Amino acid sequence: MRGRLLAVAAAGLLVAGCGADDWSRPHPAPSAIGVLGPGFVTASPTPEATVTPAPGSWEGVRPSPGYRVVLLTAGDDPETKTLVSAVTEWAGQEQVSLKTVSAAPGGYPASIRQAIDLHPDLVVSAGKDLVDALALVTASHLDQQFLVLGAELAEPTANVTAANWAGASYRGEGLGTSTGYDPASFTPQHAAAALRAGVASVLTGLTGIVVRVG
Repeated sequence: MRGRLLAVAAAGLLVAGCGADDWSRPHPAPSAIGVLGPGFVTASPTPEATVTPAPGSWEGVRPSPGYRVVLLTAGDDPETKTLVSAVTEWAGQEQVSLKTVSAAPGGYPASIRQAIDLHPDLVVSAGKDLVDALALVTASHLDQQFLVLGAELAEPTANVTAANWAGASYRGEGLGTSTGYDPASFTPQHAAAALRAGVASVLTGLTGIVVRVG
């Protein structure tokens, strides 16, 4: 009996070890697989510009296997949960190596720095409560790429890209949104499309802009 328990315990440790991603090992630079379709942008966007890609024009681009992403999340409201689900599902589909940092009120800047310290290829932010802290921290870490999902920064630096849609463009305390706020617009379809369009934009070097899907 004791031997069988030890065998079960060993198997459990093996599964846990195989499922864990070791980011301490050398990591090849990420790359885009595929190219953007016609209509993603009509001209090179200016910094902080908002672009509205043609539907599906981002679908031909995906990250190289092993792309390292930190999901930085705050809040347990339905809108944030929808964003988080979109990221986790996408990561599984695209062989993305995903780690999650959950931020608590009062500790948002520290949580952002914790995400940066993991040295991911991309930090994806989910939860509008993080916007003000991101505006403070991201400008001091220009070598780290960020994707703000379902919101945007009012004055993003070149390393901060936003992916959203009408009804999901919160810009921080006192600024409201550029398109109004509509919780009902946070559908799995909107979240998934914005995430894929935003990642495609980052992978192809179109950063520091707002990518707004229909």
